[in-house]
Parts: sequence; structure tokens; C-alpha cells
Amino acid sequence: MKLSLARDVTLTPIESGAVLLDGRRGRYWQLNASGSAILGKLLEGETPRTVAALMAEAAPVSEDQAHKDVMDLVGALSAASLLEVSQ
Repeated sequence: MKLSLARDVTLTPIESGAVLLDGRRGRYWQLNASGSAILGKLLEGETPRTVAALMAEAAPVSEDQAHKDVMDLVGALSAASLLEVSQ
């Protein structure tokens, strides 16, 4: 799975995480620190399983739950047309 920001979407780090701005629609989404870190790793090319393993090492969460959380974030951002997902 390869992820990239959709055209006209910008990612801006902020103190508490990050903001995604959809320039096409003039809407924005705020990510907390965890969501921002997950998205950053995925955009760098890490796989969802790898990101989940990193999350499980850093927080009291199982790898299975972390993987579900990663995929939920990908699904939500994709549904909002903020991410493009390719194989």
C-alpha cells in the first residue's frame, strides 16, 4: 500500500499534531500527535503493519489494535478524499 496526499491537500505540523487543508473545498482536518505521527510514517513509505508495530512499542496497545487504528485513520482520510491509496 502506497499513500500520498491528494492533489491540493497540504499537511502542516502544529504544536499538538498536524492540520490537513483541502484547498479544493476550503476545509481542514486536525490530527492529534498520534494521528500526525502515523500519517507521517505512512507518507514516508512505511507499511501499516510496520507503523502498527512502532505504535505497539511506544504505547500500551496490541499490534492488532494498533493496526486497526492505522487502517481506520487511512480509511477516514481516504473517505474524505485527503489521501490517495495505491497498491
